[in-house]
Amino acid sequence: PLNLVCFRCNGGDDANRTLLEKLNASGKIYLTHTVLDEKYTLRMSIGGTLTEERHVQAAWALIREAATAERLRRKA
Repeated sequence: PLNLVCFRCNGGDDANRTLLEKLNASGKIYLTHTVLDEKYTLRMSIGGTLTEERHVQAAWALIREAATAERLRRKA
């Protein structure tokens, strides 16, 4: 089965665009985006037959790290 998770970080559309670009540029994960209710929204598809919980946890850790770094950068 294909599972799709849609989410946004706080900070508006620009913050989410930047987050997507940084995550994809890392080469460690690849996310896509959509617009829901006129808000730029990130999407992560979890559907590979060899995907394990550890892969999802690692991806979530990368997302959280990048979001925290972006939030701190915007505050500076």
